[in-house]
Amino acid sequence: MTNLHTSEAVTGTGDRSRPRAALPALCLTQITSWGIVYYAFPVLAPQITADTGWPASATTAAFSLALVVSAVAGIRVGRILDHNGPRTVMTAGSILGSLSLLLIAEASNLLAFFAGWALAGFAMASTFYQPAFAALTRWWARDHVRALTIVTLAGGLASTVFAPLTAFFADHFGWRGTYLILAVVLATITIPAHALALRAPWPAAPPAPTPAAATVATVARSRAFWLVAAAFTLSAFAMYAVVIALVPLMLERGYSSGQAAWVLGLGGAGQTLGRTVYASFARRTRVTARTAALIALGGATTAAFATVPGPYPLLIAVSVTAGIVRGNLTLLQATAITDRWGATHYGRLSALMAAPATTAAALAPSAGAILATPLGGYPTLFLTLACLSATAAGLAAGSRACC
Repeated sequence: MTNLHTSEAVTGTGDRSRPRAALPALCLTQITSWGIVYYAFPVLAPQITADTGWPASATTAAFSLALVVSAVAGIRVGRILDHNGPRTVMTAGSILGSLSLLLIAEASNLLAFFAGWALAGFAMASTFYQPAFAALTRWWARDHVRALTIVTLAGGLASTVFAPLTAFFADHFGWRGTYLILAVVLATITIPAHALALRAPWPAAPPAPTPAAATVATVARSRAFWLVAAAFTLSAFAMYAVVIALVPLMLERGYSSGQAAWVLGLGGAGQTLGRTVYASFARRTRVTARTAALIALGGATTAAFATVPGPYPLLIAVSVTAGIVRGNLTLLQATAITDRWGATHYGRLSALMAAPATTAAALAPSAGAILATPLGGYPTLFLTLACLSATAAGLAAGSRACC
């Protein structure tokens, strides 16, 4: 009996290897971290530019810098996670996140504002989905898809909870006061949650499923890895450009800002729905076909936005469908490494694969706005992004799963 318990603790397949508080704690901290560090900025950005006189492009660039820093830092964070587990990384990230918001709140010039967001990038790398996914993949082992689904469903509530809360604080305390309040909230919730709920022993990495997957270098140099990483990068660029450009597309076609907001918001509801069906979809499909199909479906919804001007209920249906695809893509990326190469080096490999996609997502909003003018408007931009998704689907189809 003792040997059985020891084996389960090492492999991560037994209940004793799973800290019971980890999953609910990570659900709470994902809602809080995403809601405060990420989703508060779009709400506060207009007030920031109005109060400081800084160009909107500059403040947005500072936020994009945080995402790029997160992508680069995530590679090192992934290596630490593989060896030491999530407790120290995510607790330190929570502390950095709180400090970064204090710096942003007190920034008297753009240089200080950029410095605060650069620090926030390190916090994002240490507290957002990637480290949470690494923790759940190791602790939950064969049941990791269910755990990942639960935490992403919770994370999907971040904007629902914190966008209106941020707006309420901004109306009463201004953007600087709001960031000070949010820094306290972030510290109060996430620091103790990560420090106390992630204390369980870190299970030893499971053995690589095949000799070819024995080292990080072997996988990272493989053709399949590069093709899948390129597919996710192009798909992320297209997806995030579409999300930001959807409202301008609707306005260009004569819809009101309220109608545009509903189309965008209901896409978020579709995203939550999509995450609930991923596990069933994954059981019935092979990883390469699943990857290519979901990316292609994302491109198809983008093409539909480009070619279907109405009626309004049809646009809502397209938006919900696009959200369902985006919800599936989140979990597809979370399981991409495990499905192909196992969980042995999950933290580092997932960070390597996510880095270019995160960078593309950071650049997509501004790039989409820039491209819309020379392309002759947002419908043509959406067709271009659909072609980009089709290319990404082709790259994914050309990859070869290694397990």
